[in-house]
Amino acid sequence: MTHRIALLSGDGVGPEVVAEARSCVDELGLAIEWTELDWGSDHWLEHGTMMPADAIERLRTFDAILMGAVGRPGIPDHVTLWGLLLTIRQRLDLWANVRPVRLLEGVPCALAGRGPADVDMLFVRENSEGEYSGVGGRAHQGHALEVGIETSVFTRAGVERVVEHAFQLAGKRRGHVTSATKSNASRFGYVLWDEVAAEVAARHPDIRYEHVLVDALAARMVLRPDSLDVVVASNLFGDILTDVGAAVQGGMGMAASANLCPGGTAPGLFEPVHGSAPDIAGQGIANPCGAVWSAVLMLDHLGETAASARLLSALEDVCREGPRTRDLRGTATTAEVGAALRARLT
Repeated sequence: MTHRIALLSGDGVGPEVVAEARSCVDELGLAIEWTELDWGSDHWLEHGTMMPADAIERLRTFDAILMGAVGRPGIPDHVTLWGLLLTIRQRLDLWANVRPVRLLEGVPCALAGRGPADVDMLFVRENSEGEYSGVGGRAHQGHALEVGIETSVFTRAGVERVVEHAFQLAGKRRGHVTSATKSNASRFGYVLWDEVAAEVAARHPDIRYEHVLVDALAARMVLRPDSLDVVVASNLFGDILTDVGAAVQGGMGMAASANLCPGGTAPGLFEPVHGSAPDIAGQGIANPCGAVWSAVLMLDHLGETAASARLLSALEDVCREGPRTRDLRGTATTAEVGAALRARLT
């Protein structure tokens, strides 16, 4: 079976790290048909849009999407984000953003005295509504009474499906779900979230469930990361907490993600979440591990479990034994790490 994969290389270091991820996938010998799409900031500069009008329909024809980070100086971040990534997530209904936060052996940890046995979390971020729903507006622009209104949208169906997915994943791990909200201050949307999460938890008596306020959870990730297994959170809180998680697991260059519609037919979108890092773009020093880890998640989603396990094992070996890029206290280039990964796949 041939897998049709759309490739969105992105901006900044995106093309550099995605190229290494692609080459590692190719080394596995699978039947892969890549299609490169030149959407993103260059497309915006030329056409005034981040992607063409028929982009979503075209993406539906693929089995998966591998994407690099998007964004560049000179183009407002909300233009690049809403013009591409958030629109793709919403239009394809990729409602579950799954991000592993795991410290691999050999990767330095920012937390003193902590090692790989202490950091192994899985975040399930609601990906289609909440604080990133895009509902709101601005009035009286440029005047002293200018107002900006941002409305968070929480639906029973949206909360239930993402919490249920978190419980399903916890059943395959250590059997513990932590739900992060701020229902003491946000008394409508997050109170609904808490109520729905409790109902879902009641259907899974074999899974330990707890509700934790997001500020307390952020502190706990630093003080007691070993106490967490699967964390489910809203769009905004999941976004922020996984940046904390990335720092704990060795830096933003280690962060991987999968945007999924479990049970649906839409192609999953897989991306490293470190940003386009324009300050180091073109220098050949970006860490490709997050992009490669995203490819691991992609292969697993495509049903290529053996290949996914091989690539993850190669990633673990390289992180443990080197070479490593400078963000991991090494001296290797992006290409050298990619070459080391491929050497372990032959």
